[in-house]
Amino acid sequence: VHRLVTYIFVYEDLISLTCGAIIIWYFAGSFEKNVGTVKHCFLTVAFAVLSALLYLLIETIVSKVSEVEDAKGFMPVAFATLGVSTTRSRMKRTLVFGVRVPVVLVPWFMLCIAWFIPHSSLLSNLSGLLAGEAYGLGYCFCLDFPESVGSKLDRAFPFRLLKRIPGLKYIPGSLAERRAFES
Repeated sequence: VHRLVTYIFVYEDLISLTCGAIIIWYFAGSFEKNVGTVKHCFLTVAFAVLSALLYLLIETIVSKVSEVEDAKGFMPVAFATLGVSTTRSRMKRTLVFGVRVPVVLVPWFMLCIAWFIPHSSLLSNLSGLLAGEAYGLGYCFCLDFPESVGSKLDRAFPFRLLKRIPGLKYIPGSLAERRAFES
C-alpha cells in the first residue's frame, strides 16, 4: 500500500529528475498559491493515490496489448494539479509557444510533450491528468474540506513549523489570509 504514494519519489536518472523538478516548480507552485499550503499537501497525497489507483486499473487493460512503463516520479501529480487548474480556470484561451489555444487543451498538449521525457510513463501521466480533471470538474468533492479546517491545520504541528523556516514561502489556508498575505 505504501507504494501508492512513494512512487512519486522514484527517478531513474538526472534528466527525468530535472524535468520533474521543473514541472513541480512551475505547475505545483501556482496551484499552491491558489489553495494554500495545507490543502496543497493534502491534495498532493490524494492525487498520488488517485493517480496510482487509476494507473493500476488502466494498466491491467493496456498491458494485455502492449508494454507499459512503470509509474515513477512526481509528474502524474503535477499533471493532476495542471488538470485542476485548467478545468477551474476562468480564462478561455492562452498562449502556448505564441499560438492561442483553448485552456482546456493545454494539459493534453503538455502530455504529448511529456511523452518524450526519458523514463516518463505516458500511462501514469494520463492517469494523473484524468484524476486532476475529475477533481476539477467536481467529481471528487469528498476531497474538499472547508477553509476553517485549513485554518485550524495551519496552526497544527507540521505546518506551524513550516511557517517558521526562513526562506520558505508558506501560503495560508483561508482565502482572506491569502489575500492579506499577498498584499
